Amino acid sequence: MSGSTKSMGVLTVAALVAVTAYTVALGSSGWLWFGWVVLGLCTLGMLAVRDA
Repeated sequence: MSGSTKSMGVLTVAALVAVTAYTVALGSSGWLWFGWVVLGLCTLGMLAVRDA
């Protein structure tokens, strides 16, 4: 796994933790979850391109 892919994965997991904490503390925000899904899809895309 390349360095940029690994950092993107760490960023995605950290963002998931942050969005979950925000949701628990202040209530759900659709835009935050949408942003996290987009980030997750970008990470998956990087993994797919790397494996191809």
